Amino acid sequence: MRVFILLALGLCLQSCYSVRFVSINGDEQPDPLSTRTDYYRDMQVVELDTVITAKATTQDINYLIKESSACKSGRLHTVEVRNTFGAILLSAVTFGRKRKVKIKYVCQLETN
Repeated sequence: MRVFILLALGLCLQSCYSVRFVSINGDEQPDPLSTRTDYYRDMQVVELDTVITAKATTQDINYLIKESSACKSGRLHTVEVRNTFGAILLSAVTFGRKRKVKIKYVCQLETN
């Protein structure tokens, strides 16, 4: 029983990870009212935490970034994709039809 618990804990720790893509061109959209103390302090962050339903034949899922109040320029500066053990379990139980997605992104500062 202990071996099973250690194995499950090991799988959980290995399956939880984040990948962050950061542009070296342009500045991030600031948020002077931000109280964050993590990597994103002083940045205006948009967070998505949703479940996407896909058919068995779906190969690509697109999320369009548009000019809006959350993203004035419509261009991305930083994108972080997080994978968790719960997301992997949901995908496995639903045979890949449902995928839990956690994404954080910061838009580039609007230039004139």
